[in-house]
Amino acid sequence: MHDGANIIEVRGLSKKFGASRVLHGIDFSVPSGRIYGLIGHNGAGKTTAINAILGLTDYEGNVSVLGREPYRNRPELMKDVAFISDVASLPRFLRVSELLDLMVHLHPNFVLARAAELIADTDIRLSSRIRTLSKGMMAQLHLAIVMAINARLLVLDEPTLGLDITFRKRFYRRLVEDYMDDNRSILITTHQVDEIEFLLTDLIFLRKGRIILNADMDRIASRFTQIVVSPDMVAAAEAERPVFRVVQLGQNIMIFDGLDPARAREFGHVTTPSVSDLFVALMETPNSESGVEK
Repeated sequence: MHDGANIIEVRGLSKKFGASRVLHGIDFSVPSGRIYGLIGHNGAGKTTAINAILGLTDYEGNVSVLGREPYRNRPELMKDVAFISDVASLPRFLRVSELLDLMVHLHPNFVLARAAELIADTDIRLSSRIRTLSKGMMAQLHLAIVMAINARLLVLDEPTLGLDITFRKRFYRRLVEDYMDDNRSILITTHQVDEIEFLLTDLIFLRKGRIILNADMDRIASRFTQIVVSPDMVAAAEAERPVFRVVQLGQNIMIFDGLDPARAREFGHVTTPSVSDLFVALMETPNSESGVEK
């Protein structure tokens, strides 16, 4: 039984495929009761980092999940970890009811009643063959199976791919209302960052195998400022060295890191940038190292 404060501890995690290094000694921790967003472009190293955490690949550095080294202890670790990838892989020849019965025997922490409850909230019939389900229904079934596992850590890699927006919103709401508690944590990657912003407690941006942002959402809101700059204040605002600037519909929009709030209000209309706007800003900033637990 793991009693430490951090569910995940990653120190100096590096990974090479041939001559190409995809992770460059990254460090981060995930405490209990937190929902972390791991965000980056395709090829940034997100899936490789997740595979290391899940014990699906070897690596350089140190990784501990629930007090265990995942690559050497994967069978034991999977009793307390659940994972949803972007590709649902289910035995298509079974009926849904047969899959549920199989899960009871396969996983010691699978809760049959919970799975049935989740499936009842969809259009999936227990008598249906899995191969007859649509792509969206297949994803819903996969989500229900994994969410019915009483795990300490839930890892989600593009979990709602192929689902319509109605189910995506319902799924994320369920995560917060019905799944999360102080003893669990969630690590989630997705390209639909605006849809998950409301549920995140912490945010990590990966770029080319390096962490360029690692901070909790409250800290991000106090650090980063987005300003629609008044035309007569553009030069003065530029002198404060924004991390990002764009002209949209004739308006000068700038994002700053650590700008004094009183000074910010002198330049124009001040807001907190959305996660997607901040992502664009930091990903397009050359040599950005903006805020690794700063």
